[in-house]
Parts: sequence; C-alpha cells; structure tokens
Amino acid sequence: MKAIVVREFGGPEVLRLEETPRPRPGKGEILVRVKAAGVNPADTYTRSGTYAVKPPLPYTPGTDASGLVEEIGPEVEGLAPGDRVYLARSISGTYAEFALATAAQAHLLPEVLGFPEGAGIYVPYGTAYHALYQQARARPGETLLVHGASGGVGVAALQLARAGGLEAYGTAGSAKGRELVLREGACLAFDHDDPACQDALLAATGGGGFDLILEMLANVNLGADLKLLARGGRVVVIGSRGDVTITPRDLMARRASILAVMLWSATAGEEAEIHAALGAGMAGGAIKPVVGRELPLVEAAEAHRAVMAKGAFGKIVLLP
Repeated sequence: MKAIVVREFGGPEVLRLEETPRPRPGKGEILVRVKAAGVNPADTYTRSGTYAVKPPLPYTPGTDASGLVEEIGPEVEGLAPGDRVYLARSISGTYAEFALATAAQAHLLPEVLGFPEGAGIYVPYGTAYHALYQQARARPGETLLVHGASGGVGVAALQLARAGGLEAYGTAGSAKGRELVLREGACLAFDHDDPACQDALLAATGGGGFDLILEMLANVNLGADLKLLARGGRVVVIGSRGDVTITPRDLMARRASILAVMLWSATAGEEAEIHAALGAGMAGGAIKPVVGRELPLVEAAEAHRAVMAKGAFGKIVLLP
C-alpha cells in the first residue's frame, strides 16, 4: 500500500510517499481503508520533532481519518467489514491507503457526512468539546470569543457553542474567513489583524467582557485576552507557538482564570463523553465539518505548509 513515511524529523520535505506492507489486524483490531485523512497543526509539530509526543522513527503521521472497515481481527464486536467509520487515533498512522486501529479507536460515521467531513471530526470537535464543556464548564447564555475561528477547531467550537446556547463571537484574518465565522454561528466576526480589534471586541460586549475565550495562538494573544474577560471569565489555551508575558493583575481584578487543554491528556471517561456527544451532534445535524482543501496523499508536505499558514479556512484533508 502507499503511505507517507517520516524517516527523520524536520521540515515538510521529510514527508515522503512510499510503498509499505499492508497491515493485518490482530486480536481486537481492525483494518480501515482510508478514504480521507485529516491534517492538524499537531501533526506538523510531531513531524518537526519539537512536540511533547515524539514517535519512534520511521513512522506514518496522522490521527484523524475516515473510511470503510476492510477487515476485522478476532474478538472485535460492534463493527463489520463495510462499516463507515471515523478514527480517533490509530496504531499505524492515517496518512496511508490503509490504517490499522483498535476497535475502540473507530466510531461509526453517519451517512449524513461524507468521508472528507468525517476526517475532520476527532481532533477539531474533540478538542473544542473538551475545551468548552469539560474544562471551561460552559453554560447556556454565556458569551464566548473564539480567537482564530475560521480553522478546524474554531469552526467546531462555533457549532458546538450554537448547539449549547452560547452567544458566540469570532475572529479571522481574512474576509472569506470572517464570512465563514458568521455562517457557522457567530453573532459578529472581527479581523484580528486590525489594530482596533481589541476595542471593537470589548465594545461588542457592552464593555462587560467575555465569559469564555478559546485561544488558538496564546503566545500572540493571551496577554490581550485577559483584558477582555468578564468577572469570573475563563481563557482556555488550545494552541501556542512560544512564550508569552501576561499581567497577573488582569486576572486578579476579574477573579478570572487561565485553563489549557491537550486532547491527548483526556481521561478514558472524558473520551467516552466526547464521542457520545459528537455522535449525537452528527446525528442531529449540529456537527457539520467544513472542508477547506482536499489534497492527494502525495501532497502531504503542501498540506503541512497550508495548515500552519495564516488565513485558515476549514479543515485540510488528504485523499489516498
């Protein structure tokens, strides 16, 4: 089978398409014919060798995917060849024509979603749910700001916020992105590159500030975020690419707090809750991933460049 293989850590150029042996499922495992693989910023950090999770070399990247169950191993229950599934991690990596996974890593994909959309479920929506409802304990009627709302996690957060009764606002760096932010449930969308953005955001709340802020680039925005919080407000850090300086008095004066999430650290109980919620959201129509770009597997390097570029718009997926 064809798969992307990383034999050394480094830039996007280390992603190489190779012919590799097709895995065979063992006890409790399944083989999935990958129809689409999701590309996430965390994939680029892992590839560079700078991430907290550093796999042994060589490895095939990828956490998210969707496809059809090709083969099941012994003692697999609840899944059968031909089932449509999305993967939440795998054993062998998802940037490939086939992916080996445990049965527990596969979840049924409703017919209402296509395979490219299914490849954008686990990391974006799992992260957004984990941040909003498990860490920040979001409540209906609260005001939410999603910084960087036009990317995969940002769109997921807006959709989950709309379903949960929150009053959501978002920022994006392009006009196209801001149109998407409005379409996916934000009351207002702002240009985070505009020097007047901070004042406009605060004015949108009538000066009272936001109850919740989801932050995708904390090293740039966290210090300013604290000045936008309401009393008792919470910032949840989802992404950061460096160090940051903050003024603790901004927290003290508001009795506010900074939280942070990494989906990989969710407990087994939290994972079960996440997938139950995502399953209900997909079936009910609240969850509908936006696919911004579809690229062939051989262009994995370009996908890694694109997912880190400014002007995010939906999810980037690879098609084997």
